[in-house]
Amino acid sequence: MFSHRNSQFQKEIVTIHPGEYLATGDDVIIATVLGSCIAVALFDPRGPRGGLNHFMLPGNLSDATQFSSPNAKYGLYAMELLINDLLKAGSRRQDLTAKVFGGGSVLRLDSGFTNKIPQSNIDFVFSFLKTEGIPVIGSDVGGTAARKVFFFPLENRVLLKRITGTLIAAIGKEEEGYLENIKKKPDSGEIVMFD
Repeated sequence: MFSHRNSQFQKEIVTIHPGEYLATGDDVIIATVLGSCIAVALFDPRGPRGGLNHFMLPGNLSDATQFSSPNAKYGLYAMELLINDLLKAGSRRQDLTAKVFGGGSVLRLDSGFTNKIPQSNIDFVFSFLKTEGIPVIGSDVGGTAARKVFFFPLENRVLLKRITGTLIAAIGKEEEGYLENIKKKPDSGEIVMFD
């Protein structure tokens, strides 16, 4: 995650990468670039406050190892982290609305697994939001384009640009590298269960 001041918007832009998220009540822009990954923008009008996450894989409730991960690379964990940070800041779950972006087919690895990532991400996030009772009020998912997202968390406004052509290869290559790191680096940490 890094930030810089943008002269066009006269605001700080905080850029998040795969496995990161930000929930805030500050007047900033949260930006990310998506290929097969998903980003969910959550908004609470009472704050006003909002947040954006960026995840690579959906996650699986039966795989306890993902809960020991210190980052939000799995959608299940990324969604819980973002929701919980908004709740800690004073939001109520029933006030949250969502906008969903990403899930483009940009990975070029020859694998049945990687070919399923975009649709698995899309299926997961809509199912999760429905289960949690968070209405989706906007989305731009699927297809073969990558996306650049600028989320204004105090206004629930999104600027989105679809990226096509030669830039897709660079985004796909970055995601492939991230996916390889996920496969190589096991999650570590102790899991403590309590009643």
